[in-house]
Order: sequence, then C-alpha cells, then structure tokens
Amino acid sequence: MKGFIEEFKKFIMRGNVVDMAVGVIIGGAFTAIVTSLNQDILTPILGIFGGTDFSNLVVVLGSGENAPVLAYGNFITAVINFLITALVIFCLIKLLNAINEKFKHKEESAPAAPTTKICPYCKSEIAIDAVRCPHCTSELKE
Repeated sequence: MKGFIEEFKKFIMRGNVVDMAVGVIIGGAFTAIVTSLNQDILTPILGIFGGTDFSNLVVVLGSGENAPVLAYGNFITAVINFLITALVIFCLIKLLNAINEKFKHKEESAPAAPTTKICPYCKSEIAIDAVRCPHCTSELKE
C-alpha cells in the first residue's frame, strides 16, 4: 500500500499533471467570463435585432402545471457560448504562436563536416578518411 501511495504522489507532482490542473482551473474561469459576455452583453444585443432573448425560448410539452419544458433557447445560448469560446481561444493561440515565432531564436546550424576530399594527384573526389586513392592508387598523406 505504501508503494502505491508513493507512486501516486510521484504521478501527481509531475509537471504535466500540475500544468493540466492549472489549465482546467483557468479554463473554468475563462468559461465563466465567456458565459457572462454571452448572456449579459451579446444575447441582449442579438435580442434587439431578432426581437427576442434566446434564453427565454421554450416549448411546453403537454399541458398542466407540471408539464415538461423544452428550453431550446438555453441550448442556443450554450452553442453561442461554445462558438465564442472557440473563437477567442483560436485568436489567443494564433497571437501566441505569432509572438513565439517573432521572438524565437533561429539557431544557425553549423555546416556539416565534409565527407569527401580531392586527391592531390588525380583530382578525383574520394572519401575523407581514405589513405590511398581508389582511382590512381596513390598513397595519400594526412
């Protein structure tokens, strides 16, 4: 049992698990902001043009006091929330990628070491570590 707990501690304390937890928490807060933007600002503005507030759109299924209600306006609001969230995240990622590319240090790669050399006698191209030219059979000095 002790080994299991130690392994679990090691798993939880790994960087990527902690990063994921922070991302989920920030994502939840971001969702609350986008939901408020949609419900408090965009939906009323769209209601001006459409003449209605989406969140109040319902269909009563049946009759009576306890009849089930299909609140499809809330679904429309949720879809709008999703689209706005996706758009904002897309724009943020696009901006971060552009900033990253701008400030990314372009590493200049060193030229590759040569793999061939020229024979001083016959001027043929030969392997760099050759001690004798395969074309003219001359012995090469280092």
